[in-house]
Amino acid sequence: MEGSQETQGQQTMNVKVKNQVEVQIGLVGDAQVGKTSLMVKYVQNVFDEEYTQTLGVNFLKRKVSIRSTDIVFSIMDLGGQREFINMLPIASLGSSAMVFLFDLTRPDTLTSVKEWYRQAHGLNETAVPLLVGTKYDLFVDLDPAYQEQLSRTSMEYAQVMDAPLVFCSTAKSINVQKIFKIALAKIFHLTLTLPEINEIGDPLLIYSTLGNKRSRRAARG
Repeated sequence: MEGSQETQGQQTMNVKVKNQVEVQIGLVGDAQVGKTSLMVKYVQNVFDEEYTQTLGVNFLKRKVSIRSTDIVFSIMDLGGQREFINMLPIASLGSSAMVFLFDLTRPDTLTSVKEWYRQAHGLNETAVPLLVGTKYDLFVDLDPAYQEQLSRTSMEYAQVMDAPLVFCSTAKSINVQKIFKIALAKIFHLTLTLPEINEIGDPLLIYSTLGNKRSRRAARG
């Protein structure tokens, strides 16, 4: 009887065992574009307008379950000040995806993505890139001509980078979860059924044809 009980106990334990995969994601971009806000909103579902600037690298984890696998996101948030560029390898090396953030109300932060991308890509060529415009809740109230110009420029950047493009708002919880769903789908070649949003003025969500080449190359490697 004792042997039988022990066997049953082992079987029960085995049923509960899940595969666990850790996925590192780096968040980079200029200061005050909302990297910390995005990370904390996704991990803790909290938004605070009074975040101080990141000094160096912030780090948070969140676990999500997909079928029989636990995915542990390790999210690295790199301070946007130029003096922290020497810490870029911490956020880049080992990352399966790199999220390049810019502030939709500050077009210069989109221009800066070129340099962030150049440096990060030089450190890690296989990470799936995502281009994320933040503060959509403020952007949508700006001049329609500005919205159209910046949206079209963002689409051009996304094409050149081969990066899914997402406009989000952490304050209003717009597209925050979807950023990480897209990242996961691109990393593991999963099929997503999220409706894409292509209309200028709406919170853009364009991903189906972008971000596939890099992940395929990584899988072959």
